Amino acid sequence: MGYLPIEDHGVIGNLHTAALVGVDGTIDWLCLPAFDSPSVFCSILDDEKGGHFELKPEHYERSQQLYLPDTNVLLTRFLSPEGVAEILDFMPVHKDGHARHRLVRNVRAVRGKVTLKAECLPAFDYARATHSVSLRRAGAIFQGPRLTLGLASPDVPLEIGDRGAVRARFELEEGETATFVLAPLERGEGPEEAFSDRSFEELLEGTLEYWRDWISRCTYEGRWREVVHRSALVLKLMVYDPTGALVAAPTMGLPEWIGGVRNWDYRYTWLRDAGFALYALISIGFDEEARNFMGWLRDRCNAEETDGLLQPLYGIDGRERIEEDELSHLSGYRGSRPVRLGNAAYKQTQLDLYGAVLDAAYLYNKYGAPLDYDLWKSLHKILDWLSRNWQQEDEGIWEVRGGRRHFVSSKLMSWVALERAVRISYERGLPSGEAAWTVERDRIYEEIMEKGWNPEKESFVQIYGGEALDASLLLMPLVKFVGPTDPRWLSTLASIEEELTHDTLVSRYNVQDAAPDAFEGAFEGAFNICSFWFVECLTRAGRLEDARLALEKMFSYANHLGLYAEEVGPSGEALGNFPQALTHLALISAAVNLDRALGSR
Repeated sequence: MGYLPIEDHGVIGNLHTAALVGVDGTIDWLCLPAFDSPSVFCSILDDEKGGHFELKPEHYERSQQLYLPDTNVLLTRFLSPEGVAEILDFMPVHKDGHARHRLVRNVRAVRGKVTLKAECLPAFDYARATHSVSLRRAGAIFQGPRLTLGLASPDVPLEIGDRGAVRARFELEEGETATFVLAPLERGEGPEEAFSDRSFEELLEGTLEYWRDWISRCTYEGRWREVVHRSALVLKLMVYDPTGALVAAPTMGLPEWIGGVRNWDYRYTWLRDAGFALYALISIGFDEEARNFMGWLRDRCNAEETDGLLQPLYGIDGRERIEEDELSHLSGYRGSRPVRLGNAAYKQTQLDLYGAVLDAAYLYNKYGAPLDYDLWKSLHKILDWLSRNWQQEDEGIWEVRGGRRHFVSSKLMSWVALERAVRISYERGLPSGEAAWTVERDRIYEEIMEKGWNPEKESFVQIYGGEALDASLLLMPLVKFVGPTDPRWLSTLASIEEELTHDTLVSRYNVQDAAPDAFEGAFEGAFNICSFWFVECLTRAGRLEDARLALEKMFSYANHLGLYAEEVGPSGEALGNFPQALTHLALISAAVNLDRALGSR
């Protein structure tokens, strides 16, 4: 089959899981029933054995994709001189919350007669399991070890193909349609159950209504409304509705460099995302999502029985153990191996996450609802742990695997945690260790200014006593550790601009110069989140025209649907897991703050 560029995909989902749909009409990634469930299609990680759901004309010259306005319903159009076909792909979402997990594919001949082909080939459990297939009336059943899928095909007869696939070849006259619905089945159900309770039109209308009603709550009406709305829609798509958790990305194993080894599993929820998520969601009017995510965060804080020590990441259902394994049987995206399942970073110590948690609590207390006493008691325990342990080394914001260091960004966010705690306790009159927290907060501040500042470079640096820069330093003015025009900060910003920035793309650090991360010589792309942090730093420094140009240029690195992976490669290609939540959160923050600054000139 070959591999599409990562950016040549759209994403659809139902607030439980998500699928990638290529511009060629192939679904090459889907996990069921949840984001972190085993995959049923993963040909994006192995084009030979990974499994896929192909639907496209036999012959076409080019294809296009777009979302139906204000929705996550994806339209893929195929054009040729003989005819034009359009596929609508979506996973139904309904206000009643009782819709079963379904993947709906509807193809229509828009002009002329179109000959199409379809092939559905599941590869259960990351292509580790075998399955049986049988044809039934109006569809087929795929029986895996722990999951049974039904494919309803009321309009097109199916036949069994190679390797347990079903396939079809069919013609549509202008105006004719055909629908396929894939869904998990309970014992005794047939494929017709996937499609028996509601018509295609009802499924589509309910889904369109859901997304349009949801995005209508967005309060952002600024210069970049369409871009911000798309980021909001894709972020909502990455929320696991039963718990309110936000996945870092709905994919795993997509490489940070083609052929490289940094191929991580992002289908979990990082505490680090908390502050960014709360700020971005609240700033554009999505208080309910902020409240739900805060509820998930509350459960993690209240559940801890380890004297205040928090994990960097958790399962979307809150589970703590996320053991990492390598799927050696998969060839990896374009040969990028190993493909990792799970994420061993859950075992790391990452001090910066405490700042993210307390910043989220502060923002929610200020703009959402007052913190309750029980949550505050849990936060108190966490803060007491941090007060005793902020001096230790850690793996840092980038989760390095080459040994712990005194990362400046970790100390910075430890300062944020204590600073926000002092504010909350003062403003609310909550019982606190305010005196001790204030002492430790001030110690951290002085230590960063002494040990995190390199007087010869006239810049803050990545680690104490080091010389390498790190784009995480861009957080300094964003979290109000320094003023945006502080001389030390402006000197640091100039250094980052000179050493880490290429036009508007910002690398997180120079791989050869930074603290070892156990992947010596491994390359990676520019980090989109760092690029949007850079835009926001320019805004806050008063360089509004520079910020606006940088932001507009960053928009050009989105794919055709306005979606971003984690990184951008040297030729502008998407790298890393896709789409990535933190990037879209940072985009919203950068756009909102620049829009406000431009409006107040």
